[in-house]
Amino acid sequence: MDRFLFFLHMIGTLALGFYLVLPFILSGAQKLSAPAKEGTLSAVSGFNRFAQYGLVIQLLTGGYMMSQGDYTVAWMAVVVVLLLAMFALGGIMNKPLRLAAAGIRENRDVTAHTGKLRTMSLLLMVVLILMIFFMVYRHII
Repeated sequence: MDRFLFFLHMIGTLALGFYLVLPFILSGAQKLSAPAKEGTLSAVSGFNRFAQYGLVIQLLTGGYMMSQGDYTVAWMAVVVVLLLAMFALGGIMNKPLRLAAAGIRENRDVTAHTGKLRTMSLLLMVVLILMIFFMVYRHII
């Protein structure tokens, strides 16, 4: 049972891999035409939803594994805060994604929305890298 949950945990990790490449996707989207940019934002929205499901898998399987293991309270607190930060940033991204896609369809300026998206995607990438660091080096804390 433990190996299966670890397998599910790794599947959730793969779903979160999207957040590692998201800043590069959004920076490359700036050079695209309006219809291509709208399609890219639509795809990013779908992949963001997929990554959010991966976060739920991470929460459930990781919570179970933490309850079965011997981890420090400080490490558990850091990991939970980072997970919640990823949930929050991924959820907050939905509104600028919708507004930017709608603005492109209506030929409005979406610079503010895409700027927010780039900032949040960069923060998500940093938080995920921090999470991976603390997973690999869990004895630091």
